[in-house]
Amino acid sequence: MSTRQFAPSQLARTYSIVARDAHTGTLGVAVQSHWFSVGGLVCWAEAGVGAVATQAVVEVSYGPRGLERMREGLSACEALTELVAADDGRELRQVAIVDSQGGIAAHTGARCIAESGHETGEGFSVQANIMANREIWPAMARAYRGAQGDLAERLLAALDAAQAAGGDLRGRQSAAMLMVAAERKPERWAGVQLELRVEDHPDPLVELRRLLGLQRAYEHMNQGDALLGENLVEEALEQYRTAAEIAPGIAELPFWQAVTLADLGRVDEALPLFRDVFARDPNLSTLLQRLPGAGLLRDDPRMLAQILSVIQ
Repeated sequence: MSTRQFAPSQLARTYSIVARDAHTGTLGVAVQSHWFSVGGLVCWAEAGVGAVATQAVVEVSYGPRGLERMREGLSACEALTELVAADDGRELRQVAIVDSQGGIAAHTGARCIAESGHETGEGFSVQANIMANREIWPAMARAYRGAQGDLAERLLAALDAAQAAGGDLRGRQSAAMLMVAAERKPERWAGVQLELRVEDHPDPLVELRRLLGLQRAYEHMNQGDALLGENLVEEALEQYRTAAEIAPGIAELPFWQAVTLADLGRVDEALPLFRDVFARDPNLSTLLQRLPGAGLLRDDPRMLAQILSVIQ
């Protein structure tokens, strides 16, 4: 008879970080693991409430229940103490929580597979299990403390440091990052600033960083749309240009910049952009012709013909 007390699917061979940005109040959690699609198991966060990483022999309920208890007013420490006390499998769990005030709590059970441990600091906790050596989580803490940039960059710096120090004993497979706003929202699902997942990849942190770049490009596009809605045309166009520069391989980003220019009557400025994007993706010329019917481009057949004339 087997003596195993858990299924392999419960085991997240993982290193992760939870943190609160002291300047913005943004809350985040990031993880890399030698397990498929780790983000759905480990990463939990709610705007204005907190963030949770639950791993080792994963008890997923630590995520939603931890957030629920903090939403009700408990600190990270109080919430984790309550959850651990009620869990008969506590010695197999590894959990870290940060609350909306930057309070930190972490737990590494005595039976978590070596090498395992955690380190907490001001507004953050790093934790790891089944690591190649015991230098992983101290390296993560040092990297986070010394990193520059926004919270996403500092979370990635901690994960990169873990991999550089030896990483997961079994290797690497998936990664994820979840960040939420500082302000609590009426709807619990609102306030997500960033949610990226790499489900299966030979170098998940490289892929996660690539996705973060794309996220930032589309954030500039969204900001451009918001500014255009406020009739701040030049500011909107600058956001569109920035988006296209960040992600030059995506033809659709300068396409919408060109559409905006054309809709404003600045067709001469739009034509070089259209020429480039149509050459890269001919389907965008078909999309352009559908926009007037949807009210997304002024209905001007002469202008449309002028734009389509740039197709080689």
